[in-house]
Amino acid sequence: MKFIRKNIFNALFIIIFLVIAFVPDAKAFFIKGLMEIGFYAPKVETPKENISGLNGIQFKDTKGNLVDLGDLKGKIIFLNFWATWCPPCRAEMPSINKLYSQFKDDKDIVFIFADADGDFAKSAKFMADRKYSMPVYKVESDIPEKLFAGALPTTVIFDKQGRLSFRHEGVANYADEKIIDFLKKLKSSR
Repeated sequence: MKFIRKNIFNALFIIIFLVIAFVPDAKAFFIKGLMEIGFYAPKVETPKENISGLNGIQFKDTKGNLVDLGDLKGKIIFLNFWATWCPPCRAEMPSINKLYSQFKDDKDIVFIFADADGDFAKSAKFMADRKYSMPVYKVESDIPEKLFAGALPTTVIFDKQGRLSFRHEGVANYADEKIIDFLKKLKSSR
């Protein structure tokens, strides 16, 4: 009897492991659970760094409007690179949506959610299926490697002067009070 129970336990463990390893939504659910218990808290101590001009770094929204980061001077820019197939991206989306919902009406903060695949149909369906209200963009120009080196997800925040104030590769909980306070601090600074 013990032998059978042990085999059943081992089989269940292997099945759960395989599901987490190969099913993006299961992996995202697991990572999201880790975020909620305190793992993946973003570190906001990153020093401010000048990027050689934001002019020419462009994104296109689903309506065909072009946004040039250089035109957003005087505003805080929250830029997130993600993809629908990326489990860590899926895991952090609820926290980013919560942050976006809190600041979406704030004229001093601009949110850009850049789908790394640039597939508007797929990314818009992804957002709609999950009832996220975040606007989707695709990259329309070269992106400096200091901002995005290809790791998904990657999030960068620029202050009002266009200085890189935060950069994080990998999953993070953006509904964390540290990020909310950080954005408020950037908003109040000149």
